[in-house]
Amino acid sequence: MILNPEEIAEAENQLIAGGINPEALMDEAGLGIAKAVSQFFPNPGTLIVFVGSGHNGGDALVAAKHLKKYGWITQLRLATSPDQLKPLTTKKLHQFEREKINPALEISKPQHHPLIILDGLLGIGAVGGLRPGYLEAANEMNELRKSHAAHTFAIDIPSGLDGLSGEAYEGAVIADFTLTIAHPKTGLLADQAINNVGRIALIELPSIRALPGQGDTGAMLITASSLAGINNRQQHDVHKGMCGHIGIIGGNNGMNGAAVLASTGAARGGAGLVTIIAHEDSYKRLAAMAPPEIMVRSVKSYAQVSDMDFDTLAIGPGLGQGSWEDEILDLLVSDIRPIVIDADALNLLARNDPNDLVNAPAPRLLTPHPGEMQRLCPEASGSRRESAEELARITDSTVLLKGARTVIASESETTPTGFNSTGNNGMATGGVGDTLTGLCSALIGGGISVYDAACIGSWINGRAAEYAIFNDKESRRSLIASDLPKHYGQAFKDLERYSF
Repeated sequence: MILNPEEIAEAENQLIAGGINPEALMDEAGLGIAKAVSQFFPNPGTLIVFVGSGHNGGDALVAAKHLKKYGWITQLRLATSPDQLKPLTTKKLHQFEREKINPALEISKPQHHPLIILDGLLGIGAVGGLRPGYLEAANEMNELRKSHAAHTFAIDIPSGLDGLSGEAYEGAVIADFTLTIAHPKTGLLADQAINNVGRIALIELPSIRALPGQGDTGAMLITASSLAGINNRQQHDVHKGMCGHIGIIGGNNGMNGAAVLASTGAARGGAGLVTIIAHEDSYKRLAAMAPPEIMVRSVKSYAQVSDMDFDTLAIGPGLGQGSWEDEILDLLVSDIRPIVIDADALNLLARNDPNDLVNAPAPRLLTPHPGEMQRLCPEASGSRRESAEELARITDSTVLLKGARTVIASESETTPTGFNSTGNNGMATGGVGDTLTGLCSALIGGGISVYDAACIGSWINGRAAEYAIFNDKESRRSLIASDLPKHYGQAFKDLERYSF
């Protein structure tokens, strides 16, 4: 459930009025913040904490106290004089200062260990632009991020961002991570907020519950906790025949790699068997490129696929165009198995009539990027969420709209639209969508619903991209699609233990 700032404040105030100590909430939030920073950066480095006068600054001070114990070198930057801090924030400042003081570090040259910034200037109660003192502090954070490769963690919301609309005021903090507390806030999921918000992680405070009538029940943030119970553990006697046989159609005319990437995503995603269905003229190249775990089967006509024994089909990666388009279109509309539809299969639908999917005999998952979405649903306007929901409605399908904040919409009015929380801008490279297509098809083939598979698949693909970078082996510039499946195992483990 997504709450706006007024709703979360009302829920928190009612909880405090009922006898909950606000300091206990602050201590719980601060510990959660420290754990999140440590998960993304397990090796201690340098921490610079920007503290405002309110309780957001108190949360930051609690987190800083814990991180100091973990071995982080810490510095404070107060945006106001100490005598202007709220009483509870003042108390947390004194508790922080009583801890053993780390030696100060002059930030004069690039660091070889993590340089982390905690934005504890302003919370969701702030209204309007940044006032003097806070504007200068926000500018310093943004400059450190630019000149010293610092990673900025915003607490609850980036300072200077409107919590309701997502509008960024002058000098608003540009965060790499936003650690939203208790519930995701409306403004964090606005399209225009993405560049300020970055990766979202939810700091759970179970005691702060939405009040009756509160929240956008038609939307949710996709996190490990929200996916709990969907990715069930398998029985000891499971075998490959029980884990789904995935058929992947694509890889034509110089685009063989797309089908191979999709097949690798499927294999690493838990599929029991994966077969690339190759047209005659592509068979030899695909057979030579495919990993040893992947089968390649040649066909004269894609119509033959109707009689093949697959649990799920993935159609489109590297498909191209050809005389066989009517055969593909017939599969998309008439095949009795669930199908993940991607890339050129989406373009084929757009050139015909996406509404034909309404009568499909099994669920369909459409995975467009923004350009494909525009071709599929040119009349859609408004936000990414609205576009995805409109395409889901007119096709009676699940839609996974790829992008910096992947949106997953269901044809069912009772199923919330999901916003994925994982990933980074290193994923802006060819082939990443192909791995996702294969991963989602494997999850569906293993018995997970199409909507749930889209949610899990987007979370795993994004988390794998984070691992590829945070293990210090790749950078956002060097990341390529084939790096992602190598880290699916770590991502699945995180999902099982409800990590961020």
